[in-house]
Amino acid sequence: MERRVTARKVAELAGVSVSAVSRTFTEGASVSRKTRERILAAAQSIGYHPNLLARSLMTGRTELIGLVSNNFDNPAFMEIFNLFTRGLQPHGLRPLLINLSGGEDTKSALATLQQYNVDAVIVASSTLPSDFIAGCIELRLPVVHAFGRNEARTPVHVVGANNREGGRLAATILAERFYRKIAFLGGPQGASSTQDRLDGFHEGLKAHDLDLALAVYGPSYAHEVGMELMSQILKPGVVDAVFCGDDILAIGAMDACRKAGINIPEALGIVGFNDIAMASWPSYRLTTIRQPIADIIIAAVEDAIRLVSDPSLELTPKLFPCTPILRDTVRRL
Repeated sequence: MERRVTARKVAELAGVSVSAVSRTFTEGASVSRKTRERILAAAQSIGYHPNLLARSLMTGRTELIGLVSNNFDNPAFMEIFNLFTRGLQPHGLRPLLINLSGGEDTKSALATLQQYNVDAVIVASSTLPSDFIAGCIELRLPVVHAFGRNEARTPVHVVGANNREGGRLAATILAERFYRKIAFLGGPQGASSTQDRLDGFHEGLKAHDLDLALAVYGPSYAHEVGMELMSQILKPGVVDAVFCGDDILAIGAMDACRKAGINIPEALGIVGFNDIAMASWPSYRLTTIRQPIADIIIAAVEDAIRLVSDPSLELTPKLFPCTPILRDTVRRL
């Protein structure tokens, strides 16, 4: 048995040239309807599928899209990866994952993207160093930054949530329920999402004549980080509410309160951010600010596909609104 059915075999069976077979399986290539039908019938009869690697040599496109993140340990990323792959597959595109968790070398990641000759890159993180995106631009790789912030110094296409608005919503939830000693518990302080959510939170508190009691930050958005930071501020009279910049941090903070015997929501209110599936679990019922992750990823994939076709295309930033999701970790009005 032959190891692989080739385009030459299809050409012989259909009585056409090999180039006609190639054009038939190349989107947009010129071939007559009758010839196409004959070639497709021949290909189906012997189980032929085009060699994508060989085709990429001719078209200059690998049909690979790089997905780069450093939040693979966050449960929210599984939803992101699911939406990402489902968005690419109908277009015949495939993902190449680049994991920058744990301080992986950005130069090595850029080299991998270049070696695999990806058609475009989607960055799914607000905490990646700016030199990584700058490196993609230098390599002339079309880049879409999901969950990022539009900045003049890194001119890339941005799709994300309105994080400042989300911070204002969190402040309103807590202020209207008569919490007064309110803290912010965030992930990496340098992350644009952390900065924007905190800025919006400051604005929302000021609108209710309140000041932020304190702000603490962790190195990542991990459960144990939320527990540790919450344990540090659980002192009598210091805080009566916390806005966490991520649901996993908030869930860690809740577990720290339970361990310390603190009643949620009467003694201490907690608001998260994202609305991951775990936030609605009966054991947590976390009040949170929902960012539309599905809308963000779908828009990022669509923008990446447009940029593959036209890298010079100018796309305006897309910021989606956030929504408050009220559950059981704040007092009822």
